Amino acid sequence: MNLDFKIKDLLLMCLIFLGTFSQGFAQGKDQNTFKTGADQPELYLPMLKDKTIAIVTNQTGLLKDKTHLVDYLVKNNIKIKSIFAPEHGFRGDADAGEKVKNGVDVKTGIAIVSLYGPNKKPKPEQLKGIDIVLFDIQDVGVRFYTYISSLTYVMEACAENNVEVIVLDRPNPHDGYVDGPVLKKKWESFVGMHEVPVVYGLTIGEYGKMVNGEKWLKNGVQAKYSLVKMQNYYKKKRYSISDKPSPNLPNDKSINLYPSLCFFEGTQVSVGRGTASPFQIYGSPWTKNLPYQFTPKPTSGAKDPFLNGQLCYGEDLSNYRNDLRELNLEWLLKAHKNYKNPQQDFFLKNLFFDKLAGSDELRKQIIAGKSEKEIKASWQSDLEKFKKIRAKYVLYEN
Repeated sequence: MNLDFKIKDLLLMCLIFLGTFSQGFAQGKDQNTFKTGADQPELYLPMLKDKTIAIVTNQTGLLKDKTHLVDYLVKNNIKIKSIFAPEHGFRGDADAGEKVKNGVDVKTGIAIVSLYGPNKKPKPEQLKGIDIVLFDIQDVGVRFYTYISSLTYVMEACAENNVEVIVLDRPNPHDGYVDGPVLKKKWESFVGMHEVPVVYGLTIGEYGKMVNGEKWLKNGVQAKYSLVKMQNYYKKKRYSISDKPSPNLPNDKSINLYPSLCFFEGTQVSVGRGTASPFQIYGSPWTKNLPYQFTPKPTSGAKDPFLNGQLCYGEDLSNYRNDLRELNLEWLLKAHKNYKNPQQDFFLKNLFFDKLAGSDELRKQIIAGKSEKEIKASWQSDLEKFKKIRAKYVLYEN
């Protein structure tokens, strides 16, 4: 009898071990076989052969071995006529909002054309002789992060000039969930071109597919659009990024907090530009009840940071959990409640806050003293409508 039990116990242990081993092996296999679009040249090199291309990329356009995509394509005899550089420039060292100049890439001699400032959309003459525009940028998955706006303008220009667009897909650090207010058409701008929530839960390749499919380009034009999908990508899993997407999003912590803290950019509160912890702290000289102190100073990524040289009081969120899957309004509401400055309103006079939020509703709700729960409840109807649109363009499993 005891022997039977021992044999059964042994069999059970073997089954548990095999199950755990096979699960771990499968996860390890997925990890090892995950590939970005750029890391599958066997799929896109044949599409580019004997074509003249332009490429939209920046410092994040890296292959797994850290070779830059531009260098890799040149080595493989792909004819690149020009590089289109988005906000922050081709090398990604320009501050937010800083004018990015045209120029020449020193390494390859290829012309660089800025897609920031007055020339956000490629002009017909800049697409002359181009067969394909290849797009490869690490996005952040947030509506007011401007790389999706650059993609939209590129697709629109290509549709109007009969040029094909190919997107090499990359992970979205805020994939697999949607949250935040949905933009209202009246508030369209470069920091929000479409009626989507702050966090829309799509990769940049899926997002472009949605823009094309919903006919959101000017005059309802549609681009000839191809997407090189990632291999073994799961939307709710988090992947390390190739390089920091912009100077003030230096790491996963900043990216994690970015959708919640970026609203401060429309207020008298600093998000830590000009410190070692941008988008990980917040504060102002007029929120003295808050415990953390810092002073913004010029850095390579913030040459003249907001509240430069002024002692700020706020909070340090650098140790906040690194897997935030919803917008956190607690900090915004807390800063507004503690803000004491008779000379200046909490919100900037230019109402940039409304552009970030996608309407004037959030600002009015904060002024009216609404709770986070009440504010979030007001988003739900629009979020449900968006989810139905989004569902048509989801290409990856959770």
